Amino acid sequence: MTLEIITPDKEIFKGETSLVQLPGIDGLFEILNNHAPLIAALRKGKVKIHDEKDEPQYFEITGGVVEVLNNRILVLAE
Repeated sequence: MTLEIITPDKEIFKGETSLVQLPGIDGLFEILNNHAPLIAALRKGKVKIHDEKDEPQYFEITGGVVEVLNNRILVLAE
């Protein structure tokens, strides 16, 4: 899957991932390959990803929105 995490100021991450865990308004949720289309609001917390080498990386956000469509994940973060 392709993941892009962007803020109004800069691009935080762009690349391939095998797993993305996000802090949703109602709690944590994960996105895996071939996930159904989704749009969700995000709260303050950590975004966890597994990169191409399957190593975890973490990014702190203060909220935002995520869109999932055709194995492409776009996180518009604050």
